[in-house]
Amino acid sequence: MLFVLQPAEETGEGAAAVLASGVLDEVSAIFGAHVDLTFEVGQAMVQEGAVGAAADRFEVELLGQGAHGARPHQGLDPIVGAAQVVSALQTVVTRRVPPDQPAVVTVGVIEAGTAHNVIPDRAVLKGTLRSLDPGVRRLLADEVRHVAESVAAACRLEARVRMLQGTPAVLNDERAAAWAREAAASVIGPDAVKPLPVANMGGEDFAFYQERIPGCFIRVGARLPGDPVVGAHTPYFAPAEEAIFVGGALLAAAAGRASSELAAADRR
Repeated sequence: MLFVLQPAEETGEGAAAVLASGVLDEVSAIFGAHVDLTFEVGQAMVQEGAVGAAADRFEVELLGQGAHGARPHQGLDPIVGAAQVVSALQTVVTRRVPPDQPAVVTVGVIEAGTAHNVIPDRAVLKGTLRSLDPGVRRLLADEVRHVAESVAAACRLEARVRMLQGTPAVLNDERAAAWAREAAASVIGPDAVKPLPVANMGGEDFAFYQERIPGCFIRVGARLPGDPVVGAHTPYFAPAEEAIFVGGALLAAAAGRASSELAAADRR
């Protein structure tokens, strides 16, 4: 049994580095966990299938022509073009992705301009793409590029689009999920093992492990009774420390269950 203290998870690079080291080459099953304020302390989400999204990034650089803000006709305004690109990108999910497939296109950064009365010659958009299905993942990348380049051309701007592939979707193996569910039921009780209430579009580099090793990613309840549900990556995200002990017990039990089942299979 091995314990992996995950490095560089937020940058999406840690799991790949661990795999490259070779320390997991002989591992037959792997389990991971993340705290979640959707669930109370003493609860956990354990299920097979997609429990996390592929998380890719995109960058769009729009190149125009600077001018005085009082004479916009003398320039090619990348800020106006950027606004139109952002609006047009909202149609990618609503008009190009099948309604039964969860997907997200979010622009998180807009950079342009240095003065209130100057039209700049450049604007930059940065965002994230989230999907659960590999086909939808490819579609999002293709459509974001198409929309950005087409809208830019309509504004007489040049668009330079970069797609930065991130982590794949987190796909829990059916057998590993069954072991984890049985282990969780023995630790916190079967009624405390919950399904995801909605599709989780957060990303995890644990998915890289699951491409090589059958695994299950568990979401561990970290909200005290009566406290509000707070999303991750916000200033108010404060998981209860008691979740550490529950999470540790769940992972140990899941690994123990898997070890016993695999050893029994070897003896048969």
